[in-house]
Amino acid sequence: MSEKLVIIPTYNEKENIENIIRAVFGQETSFDILIIEDGSPDGTASIVRTLQKEFSNLHMIERQGKLGLGTAYLTGFKWGLEHGYDYIFEMDADFSHNPTDLVRLYKACSEEGADVAIGSRYVSGVNVVNWPIGRVLMSYFASRYVRFVLGLKIADTTAGFKCYRKEVLQTMELDKIRFKGYAFQIEMKFTAYKCGFTLKEVPIIFINRELGTSKMSGGIFGEAFFGVVQLKMQSWFRKFPQKSKIY
Repeated sequence: MSEKLVIIPTYNEKENIENIIRAVFGQETSFDILIIEDGSPDGTASIVRTLQKEFSNLHMIERQGKLGLGTAYLTGFKWGLEHGYDYIFEMDADFSHNPTDLVRLYKACSEEGADVAIGSRYVSGVNVVNWPIGRVLMSYFASRYVRFVLGLKIADTTAGFKCYRKEVLQTMELDKIRFKGYAFQIEMKFTAYKCGFTLKEVPIIFINRELGTSKMSGGIFGEAFFGVVQLKMQSWFRKFPQKSKIY
């Protein structure tokens, strides 16, 4: 078993799933993979089950229905902690996150002192390929808005490509994470920050999916916009557990 677990949520990803699994397993550093499969009607789970016969370090949790990105990752985090992984990653299935960047995120945590490594689209300019200009602007200014309201000192507050040291997830009180969409990504970063952990941005190039259908919706964006204010207000009354001095 590797010390590193890559969690990939899926819903209708039959065009991408085999290729992304093979790409992750093809990296110079070994990773295990956990697929969180939300009842895709397109047969995604069947493809994964076939690949499990080839790869002993490919795991899958099948859920009944589309239950949301946040709950998928929380399910994966808890599974990863129960199975003793030291580094746990979030990653999309559609190649918008380049599997070769997994190693850079891992090294940021294992060698460079980060507790959370963030694959950042905006820390060195705007590194987004094949997005409509409207979506680029919406994402970029959403991050600026989050930084202003929450005081986070990171450029890409909604990024979904990350590596966590296990101690972060053990400390954060995962059962208190409430949001499901883009606001989930913000809430995880904000909570880690409030718990005293070090967040480090690693510049990446984000490439919009070529195959399959985006899961982004106006409701998800709205949750993020209004959720930020809610997070800030709740933080005034919440005592966050703090990072241990020894680990």
